[in-house]
Amino acid sequence: MSTALRLGVSMCLLGENVRYNGSHTRDRWVVDELGQFVEFVPVCPEVECGLGIPRESMRLVGTPEQHRLVTRTTKVDHTEKMLAWAQQRLHGLEKENLCGFIFKSKSPSSGITRVKIYNEKGHPVGTGAGIFAKEFMDRFPLLPAEEEGRLHDEHIRENFIERVFTMKRWRDIMERENASLGALIDFHTRHKLLIMAHSPKHYREMGKQVAQAKESPFPAVKEAYLAQLIEALQLRCTPAKHINTMQHVIGYFKRQLDSEEKKEFQEILENFRKGHLPLIVPVTLLNHYVRKYKNDYLSSQLYLNPHPVELKLRNHA
Repeated sequence: MSTALRLGVSMCLLGENVRYNGSHTRDRWVVDELGQFVEFVPVCPEVECGLGIPRESMRLVGTPEQHRLVTRTTKVDHTEKMLAWAQQRLHGLEKENLCGFIFKSKSPSSGITRVKIYNEKGHPVGTGAGIFAKEFMDRFPLLPAEEEGRLHDEHIRENFIERVFTMKRWRDIMERENASLGALIDFHTRHKLLIMAHSPKHYREMGKQVAQAKESPFPAVKEAYLAQLIEALQLRCTPAKHINTMQHVIGYFKRQLDSEEKKEFQEILENFRKGHLPLIVPVTLLNHYVRKYKNDYLSSQLYLNPHPVELKLRNHA
C-alpha cells in the first residue's frame, strides 16, 4: 500500500479517559492487534463539541424516527451543539482519507445501532443510531463502519476488515488523478474471486458492468462500480460460498495435481464445511499450489490474501 491505512475510531477505545465519568473503554484487539496495521484518527464527539470531563451522562430522547441528545438529570438538550460540531468535523474528516470507522457501541453520540431511545418519562421506546454516528454514515455511506462490540464476533470482524483493506486498495488505485478504465479493469480482475466468495450474483453482474464500461463516462462507471463492490462485500461469506470459490480455484490445477492430491483437498473442504477446520487451512494449501505451479492469475487474486495473515481473521472454525 502506497500510504498508511487510516481508520477513524472512537477515542475512548484507544484508552483515552474521555468518557462521561472520566474513564475509558480501551479495546485490546483494536489497539494491540489492528493497531499494528493502521493509523488511527481518534474522534470523541462529546469532548470535541465542548462538553467537559467528567460530565453528566446523556441519552437519546424522543422516537426512533426523531430523537434528541439530552442529559439524564438536568434535561439539557445538546443536539444542536453536537450537530453543528459534527458538520465541521465531518468536513475535516473528508480530507483524512479514511478507509473506515470503528464506533463505540451503545453511545448516544457514537453508537451505530441498538442505542436505546427513551420517551419523556424515561421509558425505552426503541433503538437507533447515535447523533454523530448517523451524521457520519449519511456523509460517507460507502465507508465501512462498525462498533467495537460487534467486532467481537469473528465473522463480523473478518468482514469489516476485509472491506477496510479493499477500500484502501481502491483508494490507492482508483482515486489517482490518472486513474483509467484500465486501472478499474485491473482492480476488478484481482478482486474477482473475493467478490465471488461474497456474492456469486454480484460477481456475474459486476463482470457485465466492467465489460460494458466503455459505453459510459468513466466517473459514472467508477461511482457505480464502487457502490456495487461495497454492496457485495457487505454480504457474508458462508462456508458454501467459500467452497464454491475454492473449487473454482482448484480447477486451475486439474492437470498438475494427481488423484491423491485432489482427494486430499476435497477431504479438507469437507472438514471445513463441517466446521472441523478453519478457512486458513484450505486457503494455505491453495496458496502453496499457486506458488508451486506459478499461476500468475491466481497469485494476483486478493481472495487468497485479502488482509494481513497476522490478524488471524481466517483462523476460526
